[in-house]
Amino acid sequence: MFFGLFSNTQANNKLAYEFSFKKIDGGNIDLSDYKNKVILVVNVASRCGFTPQYEGLQKLWAAQQDKNFVIIGVPTNNFNQEPGTNKEIKSFCETNFNIKFPMSEKINVLGDSAHPFFKWAKESYGLGAIPKWNFHKIVISKNGEIIKTFSSLTNPSSKKFVSYIESQIKN
Repeated sequence: MFFGLFSNTQANNKLAYEFSFKKIDGGNIDLSDYKNKVILVVNVASRCGFTPQYEGLQKLWAAQQDKNFVIIGVPTNNFNQEPGTNKEIKSFCETNFNIKFPMSEKINVLGDSAHPFFKWAKESYGLGAIPKWNFHKIVISKNGEIIKTFSSLTNPSSKKFVSYIESQIKN
């Protein structure tokens, strides 16, 4: 009765490396380029109460980018807080937070129209991988599997979060 909530054998055979996103300014972000790195995928928005988390994400990226770690920012309007175009989003992020980590184009992260990565995340990890709001964080191990998720309430600058990411980078 609960098996559909917790596992899907076909989804579990896939790894994050099988997915890619279109970059916010053209080209692709292939997760396969980040094999043997810890990947943090975060759905983001410019008009959200959690938008200041961009600052913490950029600081984390700046401190860890040379240590087998990457952040992928994924703009979405699923929660009606990212109405801008890709060009407007990119400009907002660069102007207000000096964002340097890779950003995808604006996509859906929920429902039938969700990007395939987010469908896979739900199928392979369960309900905890479904963003409940903007700035939901999905941590992918160096082996390409989802190992943990953090809600929007978790600040990327918090000691708990930074310590967790650092521990995974060292593994």
